[in-house]
Amino acid sequence: MNRIVKVGFAALAFAVAAPVFADEAEATTPEVEVEEGVAIGWTPFAIGLISPVQLPWGSATWDVYGLDLGLLYMDTAKVYGLGVNGIASRNRDDVIGLYVSGLCNYSEKDVYGIRTTLGINICKGEGYGLEAAGFSYRKDFKGVDCNFLGAMQDNVSGVQLGGLANVSRVQSFGLTGAIGVNIATTAYGCQAAGIFNMTEELHGAQIGVVNFAEQCPWGFQIGLVNIIMDNTIKVLPIVNGYF
Repeated sequence: MNRIVKVGFAALAFAVAAPVFADEAEATTPEVEVEEGVAIGWTPFAIGLISPVQLPWGSATWDVYGLDLGLLYMDTAKVYGLGVNGIASRNRDDVIGLYVSGLCNYSEKDVYGIRTTLGINICKGEGYGLEAAGFSYRKDFKGVDCNFLGAMQDNVSGVQLGGLANVSRVQSFGLTGAIGVNIATTAYGCQAAGIFNMTEELHGAQIGVVNFAEQCPWGFQIGLVNIIMDNTIKVLPIVNGYF
């Protein structure tokens, strides 16, 4: 009887102490952090319905060197090659090649090549090459850009054509054309708009119905109303500028 009691107390003591030891073991076990968007390997193709329902399985876990094909939506890490998606795509790393999506191309890093969509192109890094979309939003872009509605970025270099408006929060360099409005903090080259061109600092030409520049170190404006705030004659019809 005494032996049974002793065994019972020992079992009870172990049951009480076990959770404590388990908590201490968990506390001393280092946590392994997995960086989001970092690929675990590479594949020559990724084909699927909607991420993570794809082959190979998993969202943003594989670099694709070849074909990235999604019926609805694909979420990948790096893509070098051809990407075709029915609705939208998301890339966590660089994209090099041709990318086509129905409504949205979203890239968290740089893009090199061609991207096209009926909806919106978004790039949190820099874009190089050719882009065509309903609307584009990115940090910087260099190349040829055609958008049905327009585009917004910090800096653009090359040719940018838009419908309603093109907006460069820092600088535009080259040709910026819009049926509606062009706006840039500093404009180098030519702003051509069907309605209105605006810049704080003009280095080149503005062609539109109404043109406005705070400063014009060199350049000219052609339009119905031309305004250069630091010029001797601030408002002139037809032509205004420094020569």
